Amino acid sequence: MNWTLGRMLLAGALLLPGLAEAGEAQAGEAQGGEAVAPLPEAALDVAAQLRAQALAGSGAWEVVESLTTEVGPRMAGTEADARAVAWAVEKFGGFGFDRVYSEPVRFPVWRRGHERAEVLSPFPQPLHLAALGRSVGTGGQPLEAEVVEFATLADLEAAPEGSLLGRIAYVSHRMERFRDGSGYGAAVAARGKGASVAARHGAVAFLLRSIGTDSDRFPHTGMTRYEDDVRQIPAAALSNPDADLLSNMLRRGEPVKLRLDIDVGMGAEYESANVIAEIRGRERPDEIILLGSHLDSWDLGTGAIDNAAGVAITVRAAALIAALPQRPRRTIRVVAFANEEQGLIGGRAYADAHGERIAEHVVGVESDFGAGRIYAFATSEPPPQAQRVLEQIAQALAPLGIDYMPGKGGPGPDLIPIAQRGMPWAWLAQDGTDYFDYHHTHNDTLDKVEAAALDQNVAAYAVFAWLMAESDVVLHRPDKSGESPGR
Repeated sequence: MNWTLGRMLLAGALLLPGLAEAGEAQAGEAQGGEAVAPLPEAALDVAAQLRAQALAGSGAWEVVESLTTEVGPRMAGTEADARAVAWAVEKFGGFGFDRVYSEPVRFPVWRRGHERAEVLSPFPQPLHLAALGRSVGTGGQPLEAEVVEFATLADLEAAPEGSLLGRIAYVSHRMERFRDGSGYGAAVAARGKGASVAARHGAVAFLLRSIGTDSDRFPHTGMTRYEDDVRQIPAAALSNPDADLLSNMLRRGEPVKLRLDIDVGMGAEYESANVIAEIRGRERPDEIILLGSHLDSWDLGTGAIDNAAGVAITVRAAALIAALPQRPRRTIRVVAFANEEQGLIGGRAYADAHGERIAEHVVGVESDFGAGRIYAFATSEPPPQAQRVLEQIAQALAPLGIDYMPGKGGPGPDLIPIAQRGMPWAWLAQDGTDYFDYHHTHNDTLDKVEAAALDQNVAAYAVFAWLMAESDVVLHRPDKSGESPGR
């Protein structure tokens, strides 16, 4: 233990006894329409200590380094998936939690074999692409066909029926860069449904420009989905420079013929696990503050920003709280979800397993947007009587450069199935300006992660989790969409 950490824990020991009396004074405070007691100074002092301790060195970078080095790529259903679960159980077990356990998650396996593409004419040269998750392959042999470009998914949807018979459909829409990642939604629909739309028009394969903001020759993978009543065709993403290259060829007005050779496909059902660590609440153990991330990654990079960073941020924030001399009033639960990448499978399994007890979940917050610094905080709609406590939490986050933005944000991806069951959510918004430069690519590696930025994230998660656990706040329950009432 370094000197700074030891001093902070000693200071915490001197402050924490006052929390028991404060907690007793707050216990029994009415939840409904009556005022919620403000957080006591003792709780706020501990939050300040946690914040300073995390900023001095949270240990989160070391967790990211461990996961990316010792496990590396951990696509759901692979041998590395099993190693990741074992890694998490062992790693979490060393952080002072009261309980570490796992819950089974089952799903069919998708495998990636090889993927090759080239222009045959009029300008022969290779292309760099990645098959999309859950895509089918080219049937064990190369596929050759002329390619037709569409500027957007809407343009592809508007194509005449049968107009793509025997051809490859290509959507060249370019994702825009924003700090909050809002350019993703406008672009990603083509990845999700483009193959089925193309198949309805007779296409034999579907290509799109990678859903990313980089100019590297690294294609971005990600999930595609097939409609039940449509023939399944191969689907893949071109790197952004290769998308430019293909568009430049097509702009010359001559037919462009491609060869695709993609070996991918579905396999047997597999059992992975959600890995869970808990700090048991001292007064209200059945009221849960959930900190989420996902343990799996795609297979191209080492999954550093997506989502080893989120695992590290949430588990180290909770570990700082677990090291305090006294437990928080409410339980803090860390969940590293399985198989987020292929359809929020771990989040859905958690919602199913805990569906009868969702009301015990006071709030959930997820770290799954890389390793950038947090700049904003909000929650699902609070009742007016809870506003003072949320303002206190916002004030405790403000020294980290975090602004309070009520009415903004939403639940993290894995939390959507749980929010749809009624769990309130919080939003700690990370700066994602460069997140989509690396997302789902070979370039998602440890060198993209800054230790100081992770420390700021850990500080925010620790402050938020601690103060929510010490409070009497009860947020409005979202409706079935995952949104708060009125949003």
